[in-house]
Amino acid sequence: MKKISFTILICLMILTVNAQYVASKFRVTFKDKNNTPYSISQPEQFLSQKALDRRSRQNIAIKSNDLPVNPWYIDSVRNTGAVVYTISKWFNCVTISTLDSTVIAQILALPFVSGIDTLAETSAKKGVKLQDRHKDIDGTNSYKGSVKDQELSANFSAKKGFDYGPSLTQSQMIGMDYMHERGFRGQGITIAILDAGFYKVDSIHVFDSLWMNNQIMGTKDFVQPGGNVFTRSTHGMMVLSIMGGNVPGSIIGTAPKANFWLLRSEDADTEYPVEEDNWVSAAEFADSVGADVINSSLGYTQFFNPKWDHTYADLNGKTCRASQGAALASSKGIIVVNSAGNSGAGDWHYIGAPADADSILSIGAVDSKRILASFSSRGPTPDGRVKPSVCAMGFGTYVSTTTGSVMPGNGTSFSSPVMAGSVACLLQANPTKSNMQIINAVIASASKFFSPDADYGYGIPNFPAANLILSGNKIYNFDSEKSINIFPNPFQDYFSIMFYSNDTAALDVNIYEISGKLAYSKENITKNPGCNYIMITGLGNLRKGNYLLKVVSDKNIYTTKIIKTK
Repeated sequence: MKKISFTILICLMILTVNAQYVASKFRVTFKDKNNTPYSISQPEQFLSQKALDRRSRQNIAIKSNDLPVNPWYIDSVRNTGAVVYTISKWFNCVTISTLDSTVIAQILALPFVSGIDTLAETSAKKGVKLQDRHKDIDGTNSYKGSVKDQELSANFSAKKGFDYGPSLTQSQMIGMDYMHERGFRGQGITIAILDAGFYKVDSIHVFDSLWMNNQIMGTKDFVQPGGNVFTRSTHGMMVLSIMGGNVPGSIIGTAPKANFWLLRSEDADTEYPVEEDNWVSAAEFADSVGADVINSSLGYTQFFNPKWDHTYADLNGKTCRASQGAALASSKGIIVVNSAGNSGAGDWHYIGAPADADSILSIGAVDSKRILASFSSRGPTPDGRVKPSVCAMGFGTYVSTTTGSVMPGNGTSFSSPVMAGSVACLLQANPTKSNMQIINAVIASASKFFSPDADYGYGIPNFPAANLILSGNKIYNFDSEKSINIFPNPFQDYFSIMFYSNDTAALDVNIYEISGKLAYSKENITKNPGCNYIMITGLGNLRKGNYLLKVVSDKNIYTTKIIKTK
């Protein structure tokens, strides 16, 4: 009798926090997976063929945490009257909702339950979303007028059928225009987007090609199971447009031919730890359906009730639930790409969870001039790891509006999908490589690879360079080895040069006919420390034949033969 009374007392303590808050969502953790109907020897029962192929390609074994939660345990919890929201096989738990203390008592009494944690509250006062949360910066502050009113960036003359419009810079900065021209646009790669909603993605014309080509694989709502993600937040819609938008002259995403799963894990109206559990369940679902890449423009540091707030010390990649989940997703062979956060200029300053997770890409934000955005969250992690991993354009990044026009937006929420779409294309170009080989090549290609810091991380990646690294080719250091990489050679109307550099300096590129006559000249090109990638365009008028290329800096001169084929 005393034991029962004590259990009820605990339940009342769990359910009643104070007069303003009543606990309403909980995590129920199970002791084991005993007597499960599933078997590691038959993974096709709970993993798609695409998920199995990803593991096989990367020599990743099926483990006990891949086994689904025992369905009898779930039914037993549900039979108490609790509403089951999400299920996590990786952590062997479920999230539930109830306001009835007797339900909690019944669940605690189940012999296979190891514990219950409170994850959210129903408040007597409707909370206001924390304004320093990076997922809320939708970037509408600087846009005036329509796209036609803006001065659009000029496209390369070498581009045939790729009119990026104002979205050119965000792709060009990291060399994705080159990758697209080579045919790598995300074909066959599946990207799962974890976000707060995908408002009107089913009707905005920016996404027409995704629907016509069956590139939207499906949707799932982990906040309100069975909900319609197309009636929720615009945030995920804008994120998707950066990767999958395909309207020539307006916006072309970094992976316009990829396949997409649209997963709602974030409740845009509240801020509670349950959203980290939602994140994990969505990542598990992404794994099970065979996603190759996860983009998460989400992060967690502070909650409506400060008792749950993370501390800087928590951001060690091992403490926060979403960070643990991100690391587990990576262990399953998924390339996880997460926004670093928008707290760089605020009191918090640092990255959030799950950006602190190990073995993932955490993305900071720069502007069109490659300068770090003031809001971009800083590193390092408390255990000294480099974060952010790399940066992409997140200030003035062009995104779709709810009407299908485009506008510039600000936030690492937007630099993350620039990168996620790009790694999808890099994986397409190198399908036998593991997720960590892809991540390491992206980092090695970045502008500050030799001198990472807490602002830019390893800097701004260069995807043609990353592709070259994955092919096994060496990238020369122009300053010390007096050599560069040239591709394609032979060329038609443009080629690129690539090299590492130790410092910032100017260089000139000259092309001479065999007779010695100057045929092309481009002067005062800036080379920067790290990996440099320079496109030499406007060569269509040169006659077919052999030429001499001369690259001149203040220290070195490099000369080689190049061939124009037509």
